[in-house]
Parts: sequence; structure tokens; C-alpha cells
Amino acid sequence: MQVRKGFLIASLGFLSWGALADSWDSLGPLYHKGELTLGTGYRKEILGPLVIRDQNEAASSWSFASIVSAYKDSGTDSREFDLLYPLLTYDRFGSEYRLQLLQLFSLSGGKNSESLQNNRLTVFPFYFQQRSPDPALTYTALVPVYGQLKNRLLWDDIHFVLFPLYARTRKRDVVTDNYVYPVVHLRHGEALQGWQVWPLIGREHKDVTTRTNNFGETETIGGHDKNFVLWPFYIDSRSGLGTESPTTQRAILPFFSIQRSLLRDSSTYLWPFGLTYTEDREKKYREWDAPWPLVVFARGEGKTANRIWPLFSQARSPTLQSDFYLWPLYKYNRITSEPLDRQRARIFFFLYSDLIERNTTSGTGLRRTDLWPLFTAHRDHQGNERLQLLAPLEPLLPNNKSIERNYSPLWSIWRSEKNGKTGVASQSLLWNLYRHDMTSTSKKYSLLFGLFQYQSGPEGNRWRVFYLPVGTTKKPIAAQPQL
Repeated sequence: MQVRKGFLIASLGFLSWGALADSWDSLGPLYHKGELTLGTGYRKEILGPLVIRDQNEAASSWSFASIVSAYKDSGTDSREFDLLYPLLTYDRFGSEYRLQLLQLFSLSGGKNSESLQNNRLTVFPFYFQQRSPDPALTYTALVPVYGQLKNRLLWDDIHFVLFPLYARTRKRDVVTDNYVYPVVHLRHGEALQGWQVWPLIGREHKDVTTRTNNFGETETIGGHDKNFVLWPFYIDSRSGLGTESPTTQRAILPFFSIQRSLLRDSSTYLWPFGLTYTEDREKKYREWDAPWPLVVFARGEGKTANRIWPLFSQARSPTLQSDFYLWPLYKYNRITSEPLDRQRARIFFFLYSDLIERNTTSGTGLRRTDLWPLFTAHRDHQGNERLQLLAPLEPLLPNNKSIERNYSPLWSIWRSEKNGKTGVASQSLLWNLYRHDMTSTSKKYSLLFGLFQYQSGPEGNRWRVFYLPVGTTKKPIAAQPQL
């Protein structure tokens, strides 16, 4: 009797293990392995969002507990690594790389246009360093004591000693020596001289010059005269001297500010709360502001606008449209510039957003809809669709790959995906507690850690309960045609 019971238990155990091994890829939140819906390859998920791995022919990625993740793409020779994103990140694309910690400490580098490898070290905002095989591109800066920076902070070259006591900046050929920045400066360049004691008085003059463009043609570079006294109360400026459209601007604030040119005239009285009238002959419109940007009315081919902020605004140009009502309750923007047609409607900034984009040449389009923090849904130009519930960060930082890789699996209690080319689709509830996969020829369902499973395909239908097969229906073989 005992031998018979032992044999029966062993037989049941063997059958259960065989059935479990046959369906080990459908254990719900414990473990799931399946093909990627929106591409080729597979995905493994262990303990819900704890461990995730994606793999295809060219790229692979993995993440652990939303703490650490990595991505590698051999096709583009790129890598990404995140630790408690955005605390620490590492990104590399070819020879270019960047490692940062809280955007304060960073290591970066890459090859420039002359194929020289430059490497940077930054401890923002105190220390800046670059090392290069070219000594002219090597620099060190210890702020505010002493140093030099090149091609940083929007300048070609910066040299300072006990900043702000002294700083020398260069932008192309224009060099500025600053003393007690920004109070006193001396400026010189090609046909240019200037000085200021800000905000008391300042003057700058540049003669008309010429240069040869990339097509070997000689073009004129306009000169200018700029003056101010007790900035910004008195300003007198003339620019574009020697060109076809010189511009004159004079302001005695708050009484008036006037700008005159062949293409555009603008006058402001009782700035900044008074009336502004603008006639733009180049863009063909007239505009009245009282004051800008709160109250705006414009008429003409180039622009039509009606705005009383924050009640409403309606603005049009040949390529742009911008509307709002009870700002920021509702806002709408549209760009129509062939082949792009892009429109977006928003309610309370990111609370609700609906973006529609079309390529009028190819006929393809994308759409993304977000309702913070409930869901995000999008369809791309290839027709791929994805819906996710919940989405506390995705509407605020759309198309952020690190957010999608590190955090989206953590709170996406429902995922739905559909491949626009193949028709393959999948749905997942509570990290595969319920799972549905579908292709053009098959369907697969899994529920409660895989305890209940159903699968249908060309070979027939199968049911499993507690990992044991309880029913199989084979489809009849189609009769061969008679010759």
C-alpha cells in the first residue's frame, strides 16, 4: 500500500514537473519570458518589475529594481548606464562619452573635427579642465581664483583672475577685458572699439567690413554705433550701417522707445505699461500692444493675433498657430511647415496633453496622449501602439529613455502594445498576473502565476490548470484537393 502511494505521488510529481517545465515561461509576476511585441527579440521579467532584460539582434538592456540599468546597441556603437537615475549616468556614442554625478561632477570627451581626442573634467561650478593632444585646446580653471576655459559657456575663450575682479573673454574676433565684471569693460575687434562703466555710461563703434563667404563671394558686414547713459534709461543705437537695411533705435525710458528701419518700425510710449505700435513691412503685418505681451492685436498677411492675457489668445501666421483660453487652463499650438504638420493641445500644462504629428509627404503620423498621472498612450510613424497605466513621470518627461527603462516598469500596472507591421499584440496586468499575447495565427492567455493557461494556434487549442494539461483540441488537417 505504501509502495503504491509512493509510486502515485512520484508519478503526479513527475507529471507536474513536466507540465511546469513545458510552461515555465508563463509564471506571472514570478517569471515571464516572451517575444518582444514592438520588435524582434525577447524579454525576461523576474519578480514583477524587479529584474527585466530585453534582447534583440543589435541591442540589449537590463534593469534591477529601478536602481540600476544598462543599455547596449552594437549597431550604433552606443552604451548607457544609470544608477538611481538621474543621480549617476554614463552615456557613450562612438568615441564621445559622458559620466555625471548630480550634474555637478562630470567626465566627458570625444573626438573633435580634427579627430583629436579631448577629455574634460568638471566639478561645477568650481573646477573645469580639458586635456587634448593639441596644447591650444588644453585648459584648467579654478573658479574664482585663476584659470582659462575654451569653447565653454557660450564663449570661444575665457581667462580670469580672482573673478569678478578681472576676466578676458573672446567671441570670434571680439575680445572684451572686464574689470569688476560686469561694471567696467574695454572691447576691441576687427574695426571695432568699445568701452563701458555700467550702468553709468558706455559706447561701442564698428566700421563697415567685408568677408568672403563659402561660395567665394564678397559680402558686407554692417557696422554699428551703440551708446547708453544710465542704462536702461537712455539708449541710442544704430546697426546695419553700410547695408541695405540700417536700423536706428532710441529710448528715453519710461517715456518712449523707437526703432526705425526700411523693413520694420516700432514705437513704444510709457514703457513698459504703455502702448506699442509695430509695422513690419517684411512680414506684412501691423501690431498694437497695450502693454506687450498682455494685450496684443495684430493684422496682416504675416500675422493675425487677438490676446487679452490671461483670458484668451488667438494668434496665426502662415506656418504657426497659437491659442489659449483662461491660461493655463487650455493651450493649443500648431506648426504647418511641409512636410511637417504638428499640433498639440494641453490642459494645465502637463495634466492633459494630446500631440498629433503628420508627415504630409509620406502620409505617416504619430500621436501621443497623456493624462497625468493616470496614463500615457502613443502611436509612432510605423503604426506601433502602446498604452501604460499609471504614468507619474512620463507626461512630465516625454520620450525619456532612462525614465522608461528604470521607472516605467515599476508603476505600469497595465501595459498594452501592438506592432503596426506584424499585428502582434500583448496586454499585461499587474506585472503579468494576467497576460495575453496574440499573433495573426495564435493566442495565449495566462492568469494567476500561470495556474490557468489557454493557448490556440494552427495545431489546435490547449488548456492548463495548475500547470497540468486538462484539455487539447486538435484542428483537423485540411483535405488535399483531388487531382
